[in-house]
Amino acid sequence: MNPDDSAKSDLPSSNLPIDMQPGSISPPTPPKKTPMYEAIHASRYHRQEQIKLIQQTEGTKLISYVSGSANLIDRDDILGFVDLLHNVRTGENLDLMLHTPGGDIDAAEKLITMVRTRVGNGRLRIIVPDFAKSAGTLMALGADMILMSDTSELGPIDPQITLRDTHGNLLRHSVQAYIDAYETYAELLHKNPVDTVASTMLSKLDPAFLKLCSAACDRAQKFAESQLRFGMFRSGEPGNFTQIASELMSTKKWLSHGQMIGWADAQSIGLNVEHLDIESERWQAYWRLYSLQRLAVGDRQKLFESDYASLPFDGRS
Repeated sequence: MNPDDSAKSDLPSSNLPIDMQPGSISPPTPPKKTPMYEAIHASRYHRQEQIKLIQQTEGTKLISYVSGSANLIDRDDILGFVDLLHNVRTGENLDLMLHTPGGDIDAAEKLITMVRTRVGNGRLRIIVPDFAKSAGTLMALGADMILMSDTSELGPIDPQITLRDTHGNLLRHSVQAYIDAYETYAELLHKNPVDTVASTMLSKLDPAFLKLCSAACDRAQKFAESQLRFGMFRSGEPGNFTQIASELMSTKKWLSHGQMIGWADAQSIGLNVEHLDIESERWQAYWRLYSLQRLAVGDRQKLFESDYASLPFDGRS
């Protein structure tokens, strides 16, 4: 063979398409969703289209955390929030749709801190379509503004403890109620040292347990004040952090932990709440999305969803 012929044999043939030339690599063709896959996930695509429509209208990125009525905020939620924040740029305005019965105050602090840090100097709004109770209310205090309507409710933030009654049933009690009881009977005994009822009731209250109750209340109070200071009133707007936190803690103002704090009550105690008319197109868009998401979530499930991510989590219990 002529040496020149050997060199020519390594050159690409001009008669072949470029992606079929010797040594060439074709760019991969993106895979297409199969019809069955699209059918299985049709409801998710529908919800995410609704999210995109809201984002176009509001001009703000929207993420959602929707929990079933028996699934509380806990440490495992960190995984879902990391994915929700994955495509959120630092300093970008953000809306968070929040629906939760409450849960672990320490986990709630970490979640809202993650969101607040990512938003930075941007604006954070929390939309409450139905309810954000207890630790969910504490998270909402970290927003610049809360969007509410007639279906929305926040809740008292007094810490709860679960104890067994004489029949072995688990019941939730406000730790503030134990502190209130101690203060009431201590005052009665101070006024009348021979008050046997007050003396008997005080003897039933364990000092170590009362100390834990007091610490839990201080924790919730300080968390609420911090959220208000660095969240809702971070721009220097006037606001009495201590008074607002104390009102949300009050078992005298709110007679049960599940009592509704509607938009008007929230505004009256000084929270920065924007009320949207329930018939307005803006609110109806949020409610349509929430309705779709709530139907996708069982009592012991949670849904973390944005226009890109959609993560359903099952509860452990």
